[in-house]
Amino acid sequence: MARQLIVLGGGGFSMETSPRLDRYFLAATGKVRPRVCFIPTASGDSPEYLLKFYAAHARYDCQASHLSLFRPPSADLAGFVADHDAIFVGGGNTRSMLALWRDWGLDAALRTAYEAGTVIGGISAGMICWFERGLTDSVPGPLSALDGLGWLAGGGCPHYDGEAERRPRLQALVAGGEMPASWAADDGAALHFVDEQFHAAVCSRAAARAWRVERDEAGGIRETVLPTRPLED
Repeated sequence: MARQLIVLGGGGFSMETSPRLDRYFLAATGKVRPRVCFIPTASGDSPEYLLKFYAAHARYDCQASHLSLFRPPSADLAGFVADHDAIFVGGGNTRSMLALWRDWGLDAALRTAYEAGTVIGGISAGMICWFERGLTDSVPGPLSALDGLGWLAGGGCPHYDGEAERRPRLQALVAGGEMPASWAADDGAALHFVDEQFHAAVCSRAAARAWRVERDEAGGIRETVLPTRPLED
């Protein structure tokens, strides 16, 4: 069974009213009524974030739930995760999220589900955590490189057009070698990987794009815009 990761630079239920990216994520399961779980660890289980998730997914033909590490749904987290067709990880503090995941063994449980065919993905922190390194605001000060889970090779950067410091900072860190060649996504754009290989880029608004940012032979930057397909309602 194919392994699928769908990562959003921004958008979806937490940032926009358009259902396009949410529906794309659910459709990737191939299920008529998929079981989707939201993991809001990075936001500290923000109640507002949970309300947005449930309000949005009440509009779709799916079975929605969430996983809290502050109020765990079960002692068997691996079993709980495995009982879902899709897992969506929210934004927030990536460093704190990964520390909690590792302490609870949730990173391993997610990997097992991913290998079994559960569609995995997320936004912002839920985007960059799957890469070898991500550009993060988890630590106060300038945006910095953070080691991720390494499921996907290279680096990841969300909000490429949505936060003014993202683009120049990623380019500087890639040029300086602190970030590897990286994938970036605008707000409203998503990258879809199948078996750890780039499969497609899609967007909920026409101007949103996905990008590849690499160091060139002269030590500068080569930025390539990827073909990005607009989604329809």
